[in-house]
Amino acid sequence: MPVSPTPGFDLQPSANRVPTATNYITDFNFLNQYLPDTYEKEFERYGNRTISSFLRMVGAEMPSNSDLIKWSEQGRLHTKYTNCVSSLDTGGNTATITVPAGQIGTSALQTASIAVRVGQTVMISAASGSNKAIVTAANTTDSFEVAYYEASQNFTAGSTDLTVFIYGSEFKKGTEGMKGSLEADSTIFENKPIILKDKYAVSGSDMAQIGWVEVTTENGASGYLWYLKSEHETRLRFDDYLETSMIEAVPMANTTNAGIAEGSEGIFYVVENRGNVFTGTPSSLADFDAIVSRLDKQGAIEENVIFNNRATGFAIDDMLAAQNSYGSPGGTSYGLFDNDKDMALNLGFTGFRRGYDFYKSDWKYLNDPTMRGGLASGTVNGLLVPAGSTSVYDQVMGKNAKRPFLHVRYRASETEDRRYKTWITGSAGGAATSDLDAMEVHFLSERAVCTLGANNFFLFQGA
Repeated sequence: MPVSPTPGFDLQPSANRVPTATNYITDFNFLNQYLPDTYEKEFERYGNRTISSFLRMVGAEMPSNSDLIKWSEQGRLHTKYTNCVSSLDTGGNTATITVPAGQIGTSALQTASIAVRVGQTVMISAASGSNKAIVTAANTTDSFEVAYYEASQNFTAGSTDLTVFIYGSEFKKGTEGMKGSLEADSTIFENKPIILKDKYAVSGSDMAQIGWVEVTTENGASGYLWYLKSEHETRLRFDDYLETSMIEAVPMANTTNAGIAEGSEGIFYVVENRGNVFTGTPSSLADFDAIVSRLDKQGAIEENVIFNNRATGFAIDDMLAAQNSYGSPGGTSYGLFDNDKDMALNLGFTGFRRGYDFYKSDWKYLNDPTMRGGLASGTVNGLLVPAGSTSVYDQVMGKNAKRPFLHVRYRASETEDRRYKTWITGSAGGAATSDLDAMEVHFLSERAVCTLGANNFFLFQGA
């Protein structure tokens, strides 16, 4: 039987080092004599890839031993009702004012009632004018009667656009004091922590074949890593998720999926529902005047920080530069106006004052293309955060406490700290917990973010 021609020999080596058509190697692999030059140092083509640091800059972390975090925030000190209705007009001397049902407050000690009492003086305003009056009777449910100070009133019975606020009281000599009292108006908020987990696994066989890579890590360390390089990146990724979960979390509103997860109230969710929302990018003084006007009606916090994406930062820079008469069309005199030809020109601003102090900082999370950057919808251009702390009543401690406007509560007790847990399982890498021929590195945290005084925050979103 003849010898099959295949597989035959591919090469005919020559005795001398002479290149011929029969000794030319056409396929290249690492078994050849000449190996390629390789770089042992990893090139950092994306720079610092982590996006966390926001909460570390503006908040704090503190333990909690419950799966429900509750706190109460102060209500308004003064009382004002809008869209009230007038009736029982008797010759312009008296009237009955009815408060809309949606504005009648409740208290744990009282049934639904209005905060108007006999003897208090009120101002009543409408599109047709305003009047001052004194309360002569109040049913505590939804209406009260007034007697006007002026000789005539500026609106008639049936008016539905009345705004009423209390500005004082007046009593005649020798009369009894104020009837009734008011309970402090406070609102109780709550949030639930969520459990975050991650894991990295490497088999025992892969651990036996070590390949070194020189790296410079995002946390500032440098040196050589082998299979633990992926473990290190898993840890960095988990650190980012600890922050982004506190920013993006939403409660489970879908009743069908309620058994899968409960969710939590993240910063964006809270500010969008209980705070202030600006649609678009604030890029003019008129925009900031509107923002300042809203802040005047809220907590009037003196210092605020805007964490913005790059486009919003540039828009604010351009707005501030335009206030300088030399800023356009051909000038470049920004800031303190001391730039010269040998000086690097700074075309940006770090802050300004317009009613309040505003500082701005680029937020990498909003620019990162793998996270919030470049979304087609649901974009967030920036977040205005009040600086400092506020006083709230801590339901667990049972007393008033100073807390940062933003802070994280993590589950912890004397025997269990779930702020940041990590442990190793398996039978490789020094672990001896199971018969699994691998090393598994586990990560866990249980936490929630508390957004106090959300009415002082501003969310810049949309186009």
